[in-house]
Amino acid sequence: MWRCTGPRWSSEGEAGEERGFRQGLGWYSAARGAERVSALPAGKRLAFSVVGERRCLGVRRGGRWIVCPYEAVITGTAARDQCEACARLDRSRSVAADTMADDPRPYGVYLAYFGPGLVKVGITAAERGAARLVEQAAVAYAWLGRGPLMAARRAEAVLGSALAVPDRFAKEAKRAARGALPPVAARRAELAELHARARGLPGWPETLEPVDFAFGDHGELFGLERIPADAAELGAPTAGAEVVGEVLAGAGADVYVRTRTEDAGEVVAVLDARLLSGWVLGPARGEVTTVPVREAPYGRGARRGGAEGEGGQEGLF
Repeated sequence: MWRCTGPRWSSEGEAGEERGFRQGLGWYSAARGAERVSALPAGKRLAFSVVGERRCLGVRRGGRWIVCPYEAVITGTAARDQCEACARLDRSRSVAADTMADDPRPYGVYLAYFGPGLVKVGITAAERGAARLVEQAAVAYAWLGRGPLMAARRAEAVLGSALAVPDRFAKEAKRAARGALPPVAARRAELAELHARARGLPGWPETLEPVDFAFGDHGELFGLERIPADAAELGAPTAGAEVVGEVLAGAGADVYVRTRTEDAGEVVAVLDARLLSGWVLGPARGEVTTVPVREAPYGRGARRGGAEGEGGQEGLF
C-alpha cells in the first residue's frame, strides 16, 4: 500500500544547483520501506479517488521515514500530515523550531518575492540551493548572505525589525498575487531595491558573508502565464472523493488543474497538494471532480501575513 507524502520538487542537477526542478507527488510504502515520486508536468492527466482514512506519515529523519507507531488517523483539512506525537518528535530536532542550534552546515539568507509588496526574508541550508524557494512558491528571489546558522538567524531578525520584512505570508495572499503579477523587470527592480536597503543596514553579523545582488525568477518554471486570475479552489478531499482533470501549472504545493464538475462545469481550480499527504489514492471511477470546488476568496481580502495554511509553514530547511 502506497500512501501519498504530498508535493515534491525534484531536481535533475547536483545538490545546490538551481536547474531541472520538476513538481510531483511523493509516495511511501511502509511495508516495502520504499519511496517514489510521480511527476506532474503540464498536460498530465490526473484521475484519482481518495481511499480509506488519512493517516499520520510519521517523521522523516536521516533520509528515511520513521513510521508513526500509533497509525494515527488525522483530519483531512490539516496541511500538517502528522499526529501531535509525531509533530512533537519532529520539532525536537528542527531548525524551524530552534531546537537544532548546533547544526554545522552553512546557511543562506534570501529574499523571496511573491507579488508587489509581498517580499519575505528566510534562511535555508546552503546545500539545498533554490529548492526551498521553489517549494514555497517564490516567484522570484535574491540571496543576501551565507554563513553559520545563528548568524543567518540574526540577519533574518535584523531585516524583520529594521525593515519590517516578514518571514512568511498566508497561502491566500500568495495565490492572489499570482493572478496579477507585474512584468519580470518590475519584479527584479523591487527585489534589487530591497536588497540594497538590506545590505546597507547596520548590525549584520560579521560571520555572514554578503552576496551581491543576482536575480532569480520562477515564472516560467511554474507556468504562471497559464494561471488565470479567477482560478477556483479545490477543497479538502474526503474518502471516496475524486479529482479528474489535466495539470495546467504548479507553484510550490499548489497544483492548477483544468477540470469539470457537475455543478460548475469546466473550471481551472487549484489544489493544495499537502492535503493529499497521508491518503491512499486509487483510480478514479468517474469523469468529473467530486472534491468541493469553491470560488477563491481573494476579492474579500486575503491575509498578508500569518501561517501558511493550517499547521503553519512546513519543511523550511
